Amino acid sequence: MADSHLNAKEYVCNSQHVSFVWGLPKAELHLHIEGTLEPELKLKLAARNHIDLPESNIEDIRASYKFSDLPSFLAVYYKGMECLIHEEDFYDLAWEYLKRAKANNVRHVEMFFDPQAHTSRGIAFSTVIEGLLRAIEDAKALGVDARLVMCFLRDFSAESARQTIEAALPYKDNIIGVGLDSDEHNNPPMKFFNIFARARELGWHVTAHADVDQVDSISHIKELLEVIESERIDHGTNLVEDSDLVSYASAQHTGLTSCPISNSFCSGGDMKTKEVRELLNSGVQVCINSDDPAYFGGYVSDNIWAFAEHEHASIETLALLCKNSFKMSWISDVQKELWCQEVDDFVAAFSQAQ
Repeated sequence: MADSHLNAKEYVCNSQHVSFVWGLPKAELHLHIEGTLEPELKLKLAARNHIDLPESNIEDIRASYKFSDLPSFLAVYYKGMECLIHEEDFYDLAWEYLKRAKANNVRHVEMFFDPQAHTSRGIAFSTVIEGLLRAIEDAKALGVDARLVMCFLRDFSAESARQTIEAALPYKDNIIGVGLDSDEHNNPPMKFFNIFARARELGWHVTAHADVDQVDSISHIKELLEVIESERIDHGTNLVEDSDLVSYASAQHTGLTSCPISNSFCSGGDMKTKEVRELLNSGVQVCINSDDPAYFGGYVSDNIWAFAEHEHASIETLALLCKNSFKMSWISDVQKELWCQEVDDFVAAFSQAQ
């Protein structure tokens, strides 16, 4: 349903307002840096690292991105990481994404990275993070503020996650928080209760995936909200199925990071935009993100535009989503206010020009 209190010319889902969506200042809080490995870079890294790929060109690589659910996506996703070996590879990966973030007017990004997916291949933790940190430092020249969120693979053991924390300790101050991703089936949040507790002892923030339409989605969300006390839930739109949990998430100011385009690939074509609108109307903080854009074909502005088109969203709603992205981030309250004011100023200038 469109925003009924606004007249038709205020809707943004028409071609002349595409620039509004791309120009909105925004933060990105659900972005897997390994999921930004575009075919062009994959081919470059394969050649540099003498890796024989089953695909010989960009079209073949894109054609291999066929998935209908989370497991089929993960099979392709982890295979693609085999091209990432050296520090320079991780630098190039992050740098290419950060340039795209600049083009999308992303002012702040909290990038997920999956160290276990690399250390399990024999790549040193330091190799991964040093490459990412160099790109983050260089991105300051672009006007993009970037931080790292270290994710644990939930289909690995809790002991593996503990070892990952130990490996990360020399870089403790370079990591802003921890997350939980990968295959959710038979891997509930409570499996990592002690890991999250240890992360908090180290001063890290906590988020975790609750992927859409999974087995036990609601019970996992309940664990994250009531026991783990996760500050954010990544995806998490199944929350709408339990009105009591919706009220609790609203009261606790728990943020949800929704990714419409990836939802459509992994949930039978459903972007879950109606759920996002319902949650917004219920007072839950939600923002829009890109997840794994190289695989799903859309960066953050593409995802916001997809929401706008599907929900006939107003300027007001899109501005709210972008302000939420800053409010949900793990930065200072002063910086949140400054960036939210940038959103308001951009909207005012755009409206005045119409």
